[in-house]
Amino acid sequence: MPDTRHTVTESELADRLVPVALGGEIMSYSFARCFFEAYGVKTLVVSAVDVRVTSASRLVDYRVVPEMAQGDDAVMDYLRRLGAELSVAGKIALIFGSADWHARILSVNKEELSQWFVVPYNDFELLDEITQKERFYEICEELGIDYPRTWTFDCSDRDLVIDADSFTYPLIAKPSNSARYDLMDFPGKEKVYEVHDAADLVRIFDLLRDAGYDRELVVQDFIPGDDAAIRSLTTFSDANGEVRVVSGGQVVLQDHSPARIGNPMCILPERVEPIIEAAKRFCRHVGYRGFGNFDIKFDERDGKYKFFEINTRPGRNTFYVAQGGANIAKLLVDEYVLGKEIPYQEAYGDVLYTCVPARVIKRCVPDPDLRRRVLAMYRAGKAGYPYDWKGDTLMHKVWATITYLHQIQKFDRYVGDVRREKAH
Repeated sequence: MPDTRHTVTESELADRLVPVALGGEIMSYSFARCFFEAYGVKTLVVSAVDVRVTSASRLVDYRVVPEMAQGDDAVMDYLRRLGAELSVAGKIALIFGSADWHARILSVNKEELSQWFVVPYNDFELLDEITQKERFYEICEELGIDYPRTWTFDCSDRDLVIDADSFTYPLIAKPSNSARYDLMDFPGKEKVYEVHDAADLVRIFDLLRDAGYDRELVVQDFIPGDDAAIRSLTTFSDANGEVRVVSGGQVVLQDHSPARIGNPMCILPERVEPIIEAAKRFCRHVGYRGFGNFDIKFDERDGKYKFFEINTRPGRNTFYVAQGGANIAKLLVDEYVLGKEIPYQEAYGDVLYTCVPARVIKRCVPDPDLRRRVLAMYRAGKAGYPYDWKGDTLMHKVWATITYLHQIQKFDRYVGDVRREKAH
């Protein structure tokens, strides 16, 4: 049901709807593109820094707001002022974020923010529970959803000693609370840690504990396979937890730079029935509403798809849902503003989601069959870049091209030419 504090008819949307995006990255632009295509409205983007590829767009009203980098209290003070400003102007403001910490601050303060904004996030009690990776795996166990063998260690326990010699390596280690961890900055920080031996595990645990991280370190069985073993699945659920829209694909290539490692840069549409059904069971069981993004990996050892986590927000790659035929902005408006019933849809099209030029695919994808399939989509004009909106400004197009071509240098540095490496 829509929030009755923010009522509007569909015919009024073009005049009254103001999407508000926190962060100036690609996800905000993707939604701005969809809001404009659906309703002809600009998106108000609020960011601590000027991301030129987004700020140069005619699809947005871009505001550089220093408070966005000054902690939760400063962010909330700004949002109160912004909410009052939009409310006085008679606007229906729908707010969303592009990072895990945005989701948390909007969820934590959902009740207060709902005075001024439509807040399309789950209540914090649910969001906090299922983003704790150890709880996520408990739910998977209850529902018969496959996941990697997992151990957790409490970084707040100063006396804890890990029996690192008892494990079989390699392993993967990552913080259970990514929203808290994302706000930290310390030497040696990585998004995900590869654990090669016992000394590595002890070093990583001590690194996080000494840096002040006070939640669990999750240690998992390493599932073999390169980027192409990873699957991304995005769902959109109604107020009853029923999935109304689903889309996803095989990750062709992830970002390999240390600061952004693990972000999919190229995704091939692929429908996998078992993971769709598992995601539906999960959302229905917990009563999840809105956008969710599941990270999954195919385990060639037993032929099963293992669920790693749910991102309780639209992912940075959510535009692949729009490429599959479901306008992602319209989903938010129909569910949270208009209260319309959304027909079930599987948004799998024949368009490659990509943020990298074909040259990067040619040099950095090791599987020759997958490489040929993906390059054929480039040649056929079936490769879609979220920033590539033909009606945008010349300056946006310049920055979009610079951002796109920069990936060649970045992947040369962090991946290299895998074909040459295989040949040797």
